Amino acid sequence: MTTAFMFPGQGAQHVGMAKTIVENHSAAKELFERANEVLGLDLAKQCFEGPQDELDKTDISQPALFVCSFAALEILKAEQPDVVEQCSMAAGLSLGEYTALTFAGAISFEDGLKLVRKRGQAMQAAADAAPSGMVSALLLSDEQVDDVVAKATEAGGIWVANRLCPGNTVLSGDTAACGRAAILIEEAGGRPIPLSVAGAFHTPFMQQAVEQLAEVLETVEITAPRIPVISNVDAQPHTDPADIRSILVQQVVNPVLWEKCVRRMLDDGADHFYEIGPGKVLKGLMKRIARKVPCDVINDSP
Repeated sequence: MTTAFMFPGQGAQHVGMAKTIVENHSAAKELFERANEVLGLDLAKQCFEGPQDELDKTDISQPALFVCSFAALEILKAEQPDVVEQCSMAAGLSLGEYTALTFAGAISFEDGLKLVRKRGQAMQAAADAAPSGMVSALLLSDEQVDDVVAKATEAGGIWVANRLCPGNTVLSGDTAACGRAAILIEEAGGRPIPLSVAGAFHTPFMQQAVEQLAEVLETVEITAPRIPVISNVDAQPHTDPADIRSILVQQVVNPVLWEKCVRRMLDDGADHFYEIGPGKVLKGLMKRIARKVPCDVINDSP
């Protein structure tokens, strides 16, 4: 068996996440204590008690999901330690790429926390600077989506932000352009779903976040991952620390090629996947990419 770990991104957060893990695993409780020291805020309280609108803020949800994913990992360490030790490769959706790199030993837990906190703050500030948003385009081919984008640009800037799986692409951009895209998606026979996010992530709208993220990345020690971590930007593994820094900066303004990441892991021999952290989004995407490949979800949800 060749095992791959997948870590979720923003949007998977929910009030109460990781609460029962912390109650049952002292190592998970310790993670939150370390996080509180690093960030200077009660992240456990945010995760366990909310409120949801506070937890949804980008600068809170990103470090919260990062820590909750590592808390979920403690379940697997306790119950199936061999699976953790024998994991062959990893990937994470957007924010989850930082979790994957930290799991793979490229970044320390404390530095990973600082990075995702700064990333969240920078992305929130960029989102606040201009009215923008995101809309999912379901049930359309890549060609149909590209046609929607081409037509919607008449209303403002809009780009493909996430290519998640067949029939599930996320568009991101100016609020008016997202509204126009929703109409065009429906006209093309698809189903538009406006997303409840702060702004147009993974597009040039996030350009002002690039410089801030690049600055903080330069202060963090990055080493070669002990296992391959597949990048969202190009669906390739990277080992050179300079390349990893560059790719993490590019990720903020480039589309997440999630389907390609999963297919790369499949091509590299992965035959059993684990989604580690809040939610079950990645397992759902996996069903659309490679239905017959097993994918276990590790979190405290029923």
